[in-house]
Amino acid sequence: MIGIGADLVQVDRFRSALDRTPRLRERLFRPDERMYAERAVDPAQRYAARFAAKEATLKALGLGLGAMALYDIEVVRESSGRPILCLHGKAVETAMEAGVTQWQLTLAHTDRVAHATVVAL
Repeated sequence: MIGIGADLVQVDRFRSALDRTPRLRERLFRPDERMYAERAVDPAQRYAARFAAKEATLKALGLGLGAMALYDIEVVRESSGRPILCLHGKAVETAMEAGVTQWQLTLAHTDRVAHATVVAL
C-alpha cells in the first residue's frame, strides 16, 4: 500500500459554495461527473461525495489541496454502479511517480455529510 486518504464534506456547506460560485462545477468536475450529479434530486450530495474523493486521493498521495487540479481526478461509475477513479493530466504523472498501479475507492453520503476513502496501491 502506498497511501490511504479519507475526507468528509458537509453537504449544506458544499451546496452553498456551489450556489455562490456557479463556475465551481466546471472547475472541479468533469462533464460526466456533472451529468451524473445533476440527475439527482439533490445534486449537492453527489458533488460533495465526489469532492471528498478528490481530496482523499490527494491525501492518499501524501499531497494537499493545490498540488494538482481537482478536475484531473475523476470519479467514474462502472456499469455495476461501483465508483472508481480515473486520473488525467498531472494526476496521472504524480500517481505514476508515486508507484500507484491501482486505486480503491468508497463513497457514502447522507443528506448532511459526504465521505470518501481512497487507497493507493
